[in-house]
Amino acid sequence: MTDRVHAFAGIHNFRDYGGYRAADGRLRSGVLFRSGQHGAATPDDLSRFGGMGVATIIDLRGDVERRTMPCARPQGFSADVLFAPGETAGSELAPHEEAGRGIATADEARAAMTELYRNMPYRAVLVASLRLYFEALATRDGPTLIHCLAGKDRTGLAVALLHALTGVHHDDMMADYLLTNTAGDPEARIAAAAPSIRERYGPQLTEEAIRALMGVDARYLDTALASIAASHGDVTTYAEAVLGVDAARRAAIRERLIA
Repeated sequence: MTDRVHAFAGIHNFRDYGGYRAADGRLRSGVLFRSGQHGAATPDDLSRFGGMGVATIIDLRGDVERRTMPCARPQGFSADVLFAPGETAGSELAPHEEAGRGIATADEARAAMTELYRNMPYRAVLVASLRLYFEALATRDGPTLIHCLAGKDRTGLAVALLHALTGVHHDDMMADYLLTNTAGDPEARIAAAAPSIRERYGPQLTEEAIRALMGVDARYLDTALASIAASHGDVTTYAEAVLGVDAARRAAIRERLIA
């Protein structure tokens, strides 16, 4: 699993989520990337990223996040950046920041994150963003990058949906999701976020609570998938009804991404 992680100094949680065995073969490697935001990217980071040939970026952040934390871009940047206007997290905050309101302990943090995941598949602006993501996968050439703020919640849901739709085994889907907890330098990522979280929500937050907010847990993703199952039966039906990923679009995605 660690072989798919790309270590950058200022871009956290950057990795390839292809390469898994799927229903009709294997997802291609080197064309499906995910990460956190790129606002703190170093010149070396940008040079390396620029050489990866990413043609399309799907930015799952909301308007406020994009305005206050703009992504740095490499010289000669020419990728198309797709996003839906509005707030994808239900407020101007990223999900892990939103979950920090009114909590102090790790157990409270995990409970808040779990509840956020229950509603995440149906947030209107995030749904619009996910529609752009699957349209891009079905119609656009070249490698893609999908990211949000930390690259773990909104991005984690999007990637899990693609894995489910292409027949990646649930165990591999979950392993990819949980890789956030060890990918790159998680300690640096947590340390970078801790001051702003404490400033927003107060010093009562324990270190364990911040770690719970900044990490992922299998229960979070399982809650989102259970919410989808309760409303639509399975991911395929949800994707068709909510995201517009019908049989033709699924076939186009398989044709482009599975070898």
